[in-house]
Amino acid sequence: MPEKNRETTAFSLDDIDRVIHMPARLLLMKVLYVLAGADMVFLKRETGLTWGNLSVQVKNLEEAGYVSIEKEFVDNKPHTLIRITPEGQAAYEAYRKRIKDILK
Repeated sequence: MPEKNRETTAFSLDDIDRVIHMPARLLLMKVLYVLAGADMVFLKRETGLTWGNLSVQVKNLEEAGYVSIEKEFVDNKPHTLIRITPEGQAAYEAYRKRIKDILK
């Protein structure tokens, strides 16, 4: 059976940003969009993600170019700061607009 030609409609999720649409990454993007940046301890507390899941999701967002990761030492302790990039801000804004359009 031939595949149907699927057009994107107001109700379609075909064009939704799948990187952001994942619940854990959506939570992270929401926090980072408002704050512009946060450390891993704060993000863990705010999202309720495990350390392993948080690390994987932040890495996925970094690979997409949506966040930058800055590692440093503060008082001889490792400190990781995650910042949303301009591309991440634009992607999050586009995602929010698309979801609003779908829900209208």
